[in-house]
Amino acid sequence: MEGGSPDQESVGSGTKRSSVSSGSKSRNHKEFLYRLVDCETFTANLEDWFQSLYEKSAQMKPVFDVPFELLDLQKFDYALEGVSFQQLIRMPNAVYASTSDSAEATAYLAVEDFLHATVKGLWEAFWSQDEPMPFSVACLYKENLKFYQAENAIASGRLGSLCASGVLLKNPRHPHGKWDNLLELALLRPGIQSLVGESEQQPSLHVLGEALFYALRMLISRRLSRQNLPLSSNSAFVLLVDSQYGGVVKVEGDVNKMDFDVNNVYKCAAEWIQRHARIAVSPVDRIWNKLGNANWGDIGALQVTFATFYCIMQFAGLPKHSIEDLAADHGCRLQTRRLERQLGDTRVNGSGLFRFQQHGVSPEIVEVQDESVKLESESLKLEVGSVLWLEDSNWERGYHINQIRSNGELPYYIASPVEDPGKSLFLYVGSHPSQLEPAWEDMNLWYLVQRQTKVLTIMKQKGLSGKYLPQLSASGRIIHPGQCRRPSSGGNCDHPWCGTPILVTSPVGETVADMVSEGHFGVDEAIRCCHDCLSALSTASSEGIRHGDIRPENVICVRSGESRPYFVLIGWGHAILEDRDRPAMNLHFSSTFALQEGKLCSASDAESLVYMLYFACGGAFPDLDSVEGELQWRETSWSRRLIQQKLGDVSTVLKAFADYVDSLCGTPYPMDYDIWLRRFKRSIREEDHGKEIDASV
Repeated sequence: MEGGSPDQESVGSGTKRSSVSSGSKSRNHKEFLYRLVDCETFTANLEDWFQSLYEKSAQMKPVFDVPFELLDLQKFDYALEGVSFQQLIRMPNAVYASTSDSAEATAYLAVEDFLHATVKGLWEAFWSQDEPMPFSVACLYKENLKFYQAENAIASGRLGSLCASGVLLKNPRHPHGKWDNLLELALLRPGIQSLVGESEQQPSLHVLGEALFYALRMLISRRLSRQNLPLSSNSAFVLLVDSQYGGVVKVEGDVNKMDFDVNNVYKCAAEWIQRHARIAVSPVDRIWNKLGNANWGDIGALQVTFATFYCIMQFAGLPKHSIEDLAADHGCRLQTRRLERQLGDTRVNGSGLFRFQQHGVSPEIVEVQDESVKLESESLKLEVGSVLWLEDSNWERGYHINQIRSNGELPYYIASPVEDPGKSLFLYVGSHPSQLEPAWEDMNLWYLVQRQTKVLTIMKQKGLSGKYLPQLSASGRIIHPGQCRRPSSGGNCDHPWCGTPILVTSPVGETVADMVSEGHFGVDEAIRCCHDCLSALSTASSEGIRHGDIRPENVICVRSGESRPYFVLIGWGHAILEDRDRPAMNLHFSSTFALQEGKLCSASDAESLVYMLYFACGGAFPDLDSVEGELQWRETSWSRRLIQQKLGDVSTVLKAFADYVDSLCGTPYPMDYDIWLRRFKRSIREEDHGKEIDASV
């Protein structure tokens, strides 16, 4: 660890200039940074300025602004709900730990692990789960301002020479780190916690001066660097932490405005801080609890994580998934929790509704009879025999309602086009856009209509079509009675039906749920259903699309115009198109990985298909109301081979398929659809043995 300042090699030579003066200026800047190494001298030049700030500041008012607004932190908190952070090295608590070198060494290791967990969690959540994380964590050695792993410094007896921990962009050519590759720095200093409880107080000049010194070095190094950062490099973040508490210091400004006088570096640096830098200091809040675990969801860790997020953006560019995208999933997760707690069903006691009403400042739950419930807007009610008109890409289409059905939660319709009365189609009516927020039923309608329309449109654009997949027939907005006064700029008029979305699909058939209840689901149907659903899943997976909601209500048997009936996998509203999408949650039919992680693995749809066939073939599910109970039942049933045995009573190929799915669940290995399609094809009983079964989609 011996040696001088790393800046001669770390900042690079700068972009080559044709003019001698430009080259001389670049060398001057590098020499300036080379001489800017004494933090205490730098801080001493800021004493008068710092003291004047406190004198001018109003009483009980912070000297500096905060780097983050509370509303932005709340939105970021929503975005992190599904993100997993795990610090494995516990932070030693100052109250219970000794003051030995061992505790200090563990503290440095804990800070490194905290930064690693933060960067890894953010990278996988916002940028990429597949690409390796391009960052590393190391400690700064104050004697030569180079970076080393904390373990190496501790092993060599140089613990006392460590002064900070940093997150760096990986660079194999520079194992000791380059300052222009430094994302952020964390200063481990005792006494930060003493500021807690005094919201008007901010770090002392000694602590803040260090943060400003290192932030300035980061900004100058980036200015001299050859690499082009995707986003602005005019801001730097420094974290201030002790064994329990922490805060964020943000320094922003254009270092080109600095007077790079190599004979007076500290005075020039201090003047730039005073005249051109915008400094923001967050409140100091608790990060680690008494056991040394990070409180990831509390504001202390949240503001540090938010600073790290901005640092990653500077070096990696805008994330693949924005904060707004991930925060938008909060509503879906909230509705899922309501369903788990059985708060989503308003039909509580048969004849009445339990509604939340506010009286003064004390809320109470009161029972309101059906006839007294007044909806804010008139609901769209369709009856058999009525005609609905749809505006689809500037075309008007009429549909005659023939039947009213239900998928167990929501109504939908069998209709025929006015111009072709002999043709049957499924017609779904969504919620008015203004009604999506308050009701769980309306959220389900959004998935059934708007989200499914998006998925089917994407599948159509990608050329995914075939016998076992639903086809998008039409989609658009309802044409309501009376004159529509929709503004020319877009939006809806004040009619309660205006803007209501409609989805029309084909073909039409009987759901597996209805077939089971009527006793029409036998051996032939089970084998053919499995083959046809696998064929549909195979086609969708070729473009990376997974279903995410396989259940008896989402598989139909089509009998018209075919010598033998076939099955179509419908209900694609919860389909997984990209990593941030979440599947539907169903205790009986969702895959184990979906119930545990809220995501799908490669075999999740096939696992749901096995549960559906188990149910359709007479298998019984226990009466459970918790995810934990369902997972325990599954573990027992699979280990005792109860599911395989039940399907084996129907067909040996179904039993073999269940064994295959069981071996694949939770692993990253892909489904081999082709081999199982061939096996099921051979097992399908055909009256005409000379006719091949069309396994293509």
